[in-house]
Amino acid sequence: MRVVVGLNLCPFAKTPLEQDRVRFAEARGTSPHELLADLLHECAVLDTSGLSTSLLVLPEMPFEDYLDLYAAAEDLVPEAYQLASFHPDYVFADAEPDDPANGTNRAPHPVIHLLRRAEVAEAIARHPDTASIPERNAALLRSLLS
Repeated sequence: MRVVVGLNLCPFAKTPLEQDRVRFAEARGTSPHELLADLLHECAVLDTSGLSTSLLVLPEMPFEDYLDLYAAAEDLVPEAYQLASFHPDYVFADAEPDDPANGTNRAPHPVIHLLRRAEVAEAIARHPDTASIPERNAALLRSLLS
């Protein structure tokens, strides 16, 4: 998280982190069904707390299995939430595996990031140019890691 905030990869992350409104949770399940139950538990935690977001750290799994789990998660979470995806082996569809830009969606462990949709909309409305964030981050990581 220090890298994300320190490099400003997500311009929306600093405030909730500083305000202690970010939850980090380790999944307890091992099967896809159990992991999805863990994710729904995180929704319930957010529903009953003042927290903004939860990052559910998953057990190690191959990227393809993670993508299947993530697709199921997108279909399962309540409409009030949206997900963001992070995996150690993340590769953008149009990128080479060793492209440093892939680092924008990589994490040391597989993670499903659960965000309140309303807070995301508010943050986007306040930001001057959200469309430029991915390109800026890709260029920054390429300059730092190439």
